Amino acid sequence: MHLSKSRTPRGERGASLIEVLMAVLIFSIGLIGVAGLLIVATKSNHTAYVRTQVAFLANNMADRMRANPYGLWGLKYNGTYPLSAGTDPKCDGANPCTPDQVALRDQLQWGDMLKDTVPGLGTTKITCTNDGLSYNPSSQIGMRPPYGGSCKMTITWAERGITGNDDRTADSTDGLQSFTWVFQP
Repeated sequence: MHLSKSRTPRGERGASLIEVLMAVLIFSIGLIGVAGLLIVATKSNHTAYVRTQVAFLANNMADRMRANPYGLWGLKYNGTYPLSAGTDPKCDGANPCTPDQVALRDQLQWGDMLKDTVPGLGTTKITCTNDGLSYNPSSQIGMRPPYGGSCKMTITWAERGITGNDDRTADSTDGLQSFTWVFQP
C-alpha cells in the first residue's frame, strides 16, 4: 500500500506572516480610534456635568433671593463670590435672622457650594439694581412684592480635563467658560 501525499498549491496553504501583521495593524488602528472616541465622550460628559451644576447653582441663588425680598430690595446680594470673609449668623427661635443676616447666610452657603462644585472657579459676581425704587413694607400691600429691578449673575470657571491635572486655571484665558444670566427675581 502506497500512501501518496497530496500536494496543495502554494496560494492555498494559509495566511502568510505579512497578511497576519497587516490584519493586526488594521485592527490596532481601529482600537486606537475607538479609544480616542471614548476619551472625547468622557470629556464632553464631564463638561456637560459642570455646566449643569453651574445652571443649578444659579437657579439656587435666584430662589434664595426671591425668598428674601427685603434683602433683595436692600441690594444685599450684590458682590463677588465666594465671600472672602464672614461667619454664618447664629439665629434661632428666640433671635430670628434679619433680612441682612439671611442674605449673608445665603451668600456664605452659596459661595461654599460654588467652591465645592465648580472646578477651576473664577470670578463670580451678582449685581442687582432696583431702578431707583425703594421698598417700604408699611406702605405696600403684602409681604412679597414683585421686585422692580433686575439682577445680573456671572459665573466663570476654567474647563479642565477629566483628570483635572492640566495647567489651566481661572486666572488664565485659555479654556475659560462663562455663564451670564440677567433675570428678575
